[in-house]
Amino acid sequence: MTCDDFLGDFLVIGAGVSGASAAYELARHGRVFLLEGEAGPGYHSTGRSAALYTRNFGNRVVRALNAASLPFLLDPPPGFAEHPLLTPRGSLTIATAEHRAAIDQLLALGGDGNEIREITPDQAVEMVPILRRERIAFAAYEPDVMDMDVNAIHQGFLKGLAARGGTLVCGAAVTAIERRGGAWQVATASGGAFAAPVLINAAGAWADVIGRLAGLAPIGLVPKRRTAVVVDLPPGVSPRAWPAVDEAGEDSYFKPEADALMASPGDATPVPPGDVQPEELDVAIVADWLERATHLEVRRIAHKWAGLRSFVADDAPVVGRDPTAEGFYWLAGQGGYGIMMAEALGRATAALVATNTLPADITAGGVTATDLAPDRLRR
Repeated sequence: MTCDDFLGDFLVIGAGVSGASAAYELARHGRVFLLEGEAGPGYHSTGRSAALYTRNFGNRVVRALNAASLPFLLDPPPGFAEHPLLTPRGSLTIATAEHRAAIDQLLALGGDGNEIREITPDQAVEMVPILRRERIAFAAYEPDVMDMDVNAIHQGFLKGLAARGGTLVCGAAVTAIERRGGAWQVATASGGAFAAPVLINAAGAWADVIGRLAGLAPIGLVPKRRTAVVVDLPPGVSPRAWPAVDEAGEDSYFKPEADALMASPGDATPVPPGDVQPEELDVAIVADWLERATHLEVRRIAHKWAGLRSFVADDAPVVGRDPTAEGFYWLAGQGGYGIMMAEALGRATAALVATNTLPADITAGGVTATDLAPDRLRR
């Protein structure tokens, strides 16, 4: 590349699924450079997702954005992926007698295209035979919860970006940012320097770090560690037809992962941004829950890891122009919902950049630009 090759219309910092989606959409409007600090995209959060799609996670804004992404995920453009992005899974919530209210709250979220029905404890055990029947007083089933192919979704956006003339640059950790000559000038640890009039801060857990490099006030982003383990099942036991399972009053959950179980204690421990690793206490917590909730004996953890989920004060994502800096846009704070929301947030980012308005389907779902704006967090 020559120096002129590093001049674009848009710079997107962070090549996780949200940054990739925004870059994909912005490539309709001009030349995009997508900068990733790691050797490959999606290392910290995108690559460590539980990979479930459900419209019932999160607050009002999150649920509306999840719903806005669904048509794309069910029917992506030709060539986006070689196989479906979503496949049926279902989700089962169990509860002891003292947690009846949690089942009622879940049932209240059901509606058209979002079925949630109460089932009997015996039906719950029939669905997932390893569950302890004596632990279940109430249960609810969500048939429309689906597995997401996270890699296919992420790679689809990256391939689409390349097809539209955009450029992914890995190993490009940002070291300095300055607004000069009507453009954002970005220096990277690899020595590359990039410039564009519009910068999208999609740096995940590092979004406030990037904001400070640009001289902006933070949005109060808090990265939180989430731990996961893979547990083998006894010979002859296949979970492939089982739904995901969580228990009211407990943070832990599990879902089938090929012929094993992926389980998490649902931890949300605030940590500095970094390459987080699982803590043995969190691994022990989820192993204990599995033994209390099921007939499994967890003698060996086949695999364990941790990832980052980043939140702001109101748990809604942050999308929009920083009012104190021309051409600087935030795309951060997706919490644990980034894969589900990525398509909607990518379109929202591109629409706000191009027209200063949100797409009609997102506003029809009750989400306003004010709901997402970064300055809501600084009042």
